[in-house]
Amino acid sequence: MPFREKTAWAMIVILTLAGLFYYQKIIAISLTAGETAPPIVPLVIAYVVFIIIASIIVMPIVAAISGKEANAPADEREEMILAKAGNWSGYALGFAAVAGLFNYAWTQDGNLLFHTIFAGLMASQIAEYGFQVWFYRRGV
Repeated sequence: MPFREKTAWAMIVILTLAGLFYYQKIIAISLTAGETAPPIVPLVIAYVVFIIIASIIVMPIVAAISGKEANAPADEREEMILAKAGNWSGYALGFAAVAGLFNYAWTQDGNLLFHTIFAGLMASQIAEYGFQVWFYRRGV
């Protein structure tokens, strides 16, 4: 398995766990309040800090396992994979943005709009790494 595919798998796990943590808290707060929770800056900061710390811990381990391959620059195939994955993941973000805007037009719930767009950002990043794995497996 190529080094960048290993890092993609690691980031999928890290981002998924961080997203589950964030939305578990938001859903619990929303259910308690009886309405959509407002954006909570300390929770967003905790989400970002979790991703940073987990990445700092996990990536050196993945690099150590990969040996010399971790320091090698991306070849043409890998550059194509990274570009295609980034392009395709943009569709996830666009879909979430449009869905959030339509939902806002319907419900006038700005808090839900924030959480929908934030989920779209999360899903887009997870999708980018997922597409990288998929393209590596397909031999693109």
